[in-house]
Amino acid sequence: MEVMDMEMGMSSLGDEPIEIYDGDVIQHPTDFSINQGLSDTNLEPYEGMQFESEEAAKAFYNSYARRVGFSTRVSMSRRSRRDGAIIQRSFVCAKEGFRIDRDKPTSAGPAADGRIKRPRAQTRVGCKAMLVVKIQDSGSWIVSLFVKEHNHELVPPDKVHSLRSHRHVSGSAKSLIDTLQGAGIGPSGIMSALIKEYGGINNVGFTERDCRNYMRSSRQRTLGGDTQLLLDFLRNKQSENPAFFYAVQGDEDQCMSNIFWADPKARANYAYFGDTVTFDTTYRSNRYRLPFAPFSGVNHHGQPVLFGCALLINESEASFVWLFKTWLEAMAGRLPVSITTDHDRVICLAITQVFPRTRHRFCKWHILKECQEKLSHVLFEHPNFEAELHKCVNLTESIEEFESCWLSLIDRYDLVEHEWLQTIYADRRQWIPVYLRDTFFAEMSITQRSDSINSFFDGYVNASTTLQLFVKQYEKALESRYEKEVKADYDTINTAPVLKTPSPMEKQAAELYTRKLFTKFQEELVETLTFSTKVENKDAIAIYRVAKFGETHKAYFVSFDICEMKVSCSCQMFEFSGILCRHILTVFRVTNVLTLPSRYVLKRWTRNAKSGVMLEDCTGDMFNGSKESLTVRYNNLRHEAFKYVDEGIKSLDVYNVAVGALQEAAHKVALAKKAGGRLAVSNRTHREDHQFQGSQTNTSCRDHQWSLQQPDSLDEQDRKIQKLSRQLEQARRKCEVYRANLFSVLKDIEEQKLQLSVKVQNIRLEMKD
Repeated sequence: MEVMDMEMGMSSLGDEPIEIYDGDVIQHPTDFSINQGLSDTNLEPYEGMQFESEEAAKAFYNSYARRVGFSTRVSMSRRSRRDGAIIQRSFVCAKEGFRIDRDKPTSAGPAADGRIKRPRAQTRVGCKAMLVVKIQDSGSWIVSLFVKEHNHELVPPDKVHSLRSHRHVSGSAKSLIDTLQGAGIGPSGIMSALIKEYGGINNVGFTERDCRNYMRSSRQRTLGGDTQLLLDFLRNKQSENPAFFYAVQGDEDQCMSNIFWADPKARANYAYFGDTVTFDTTYRSNRYRLPFAPFSGVNHHGQPVLFGCALLINESEASFVWLFKTWLEAMAGRLPVSITTDHDRVICLAITQVFPRTRHRFCKWHILKECQEKLSHVLFEHPNFEAELHKCVNLTESIEEFESCWLSLIDRYDLVEHEWLQTIYADRRQWIPVYLRDTFFAEMSITQRSDSINSFFDGYVNASTTLQLFVKQYEKALESRYEKEVKADYDTINTAPVLKTPSPMEKQAAELYTRKLFTKFQEELVETLTFSTKVENKDAIAIYRVAKFGETHKAYFVSFDICEMKVSCSCQMFEFSGILCRHILTVFRVTNVLTLPSRYVLKRWTRNAKSGVMLEDCTGDMFNGSKESLTVRYNNLRHEAFKYVDEGIKSLDVYNVAVGALQEAAHKVALAKKAGGRLAVSNRTHREDHQFQGSQTNTSCRDHQWSLQQPDSLDEQDRKIQKLSRQLEQARRKCEVYRANLFSVLKDIEEQKLQLSVKVQNIRLEMKD
């Protein structure tokens, strides 16, 4: 029965009934019939009242408690010494007695199990209200004691649904939760649907926390043993490469709860582009209704890059805290400048704990999408409301302008009392652009949605995705994203953009930035021709008033310290995007600043964003232990190899030298591997030999002594290795030629496609005319 489920739920929280044994059943004569008057909803318990069963008595007292405004629990039971059957039950107010802190820390330190628990609010105040029932020979139960008075305030009717004994997820509610969860809707959205379905929060019968708990248990039942597939995949990845990181969180029953992992490329990407992070929990559409939550960022081409992934079974605050701490550990403890998440209270609390110095932003596009659901009646009655809301959010230039526009908007449509609008307005500093422009988020436009905000795995995970299929799709998604980055790198290196001005600054930017970022900079630079300036202040730091021709009422103010070459604009585009705005570039034009100051060229946006060792500052304390030292060596070798790649592509001669150096290094590594690392001392590079000529003789002697110790067949093996290495290198060169030809063909195809599109459009226009 459901009332029994309710009792079990309370017992699991530490309110187990105390059992007292007695010798005999206490007989109680009565003049009342069973269930007398129970149809009266306003009936109070009274001594002598009879019930068919103990459960019926409990249900009646709990129903009475709901009407009055308090919560109940089972306190004591008395058993017969003859057969152990329960002969007496005591149902009490939930505030009865006083809590005993069994795990209270002592002067010697924390609790016995070593955990320091968060202090809980006191809920017990020694209330004496209770109902005691005893069994009779006939099998019915009779009220032997009823105490009505409470020593605390009672809960009003509109809050009584939050009391523990009155919270219960009914069968119909479970069915609706399962359906909505399967559609990818989270706890907050499900609760909103339930409130609408049942006509108010009072009628739902449980809280959002109960909803989250039910969803968690449902996921665990559905998953079964399929998680072993994912765990085996992660273990294999780590065995192949020690730099692969994964962690599993266990719950109190030592069952798998949440999983996080990050491959070596994701960790390296974070070293280059980890200034801003997006944590996307909206991607819940999979067979197990698990939130698949990737950490992602933006690379130097404006493309999404992965910083790690998580599968979440438990969406509690503690779980998100664990996840963020684990992710931060995998990323060498380096905090991002900013992080963007869904508009979720639990995630917000966890971020406050783990990222106290990181600027937290709610995804504006998710909130505006939620607006279509929360304000559907308004949008139906007033079609222009959505456009006006977008204008208020995106196009206001100052905090004062936004505040005025918002108040005018909600007043005009009579939405001042709308609860959801009040909530998002209270959080406005975390999603309205005008409040966030002083922080870097790597976005090129405030009004248009960036590709980086879209899920990294769009098109690879859907409602039918199993964990087994997910593993394959995960690999495909990584390969696809990598190919797109390679294509963008190729376009940046091998194709020259068309310059639109004679400005040396434009030519400089074309050589520095990646293709996509240069296109954005070029757009800003060309727009300077439509702006005029006026000097407001000629002190050491000059203030320029910059406005578009014919729009002098809409001006921006640029402060410029020409001695220090420091500049800032009231639009704060550089702070938000990392690209200088048209207003600053206009001031540079009129003050004859011909090239970009180095401080205003972010390396993360340049074609050399991945050159050099980005982790040098934190490598020393990045990892500890043997497993982590392998990771450090892997990263260092990888970065050193990139130096040869960066320099080797500049000309064919340099390319051949770089290939020869790498082949020689590969040969020496192979020899050292065979010798168990004994050649490490003698394996110096040519550069070191030239710098330390005195050690050249000793090195050759050690090489000669080592070669004498090897079997005669070693030279023959080395020759075979060298021959195979040459053949491999020839194959690699052919592949590079084929790849270059392929990209050239693809480019030609795209150009032809564009030309055909233009011709088709012209024909259509002619037909209309």
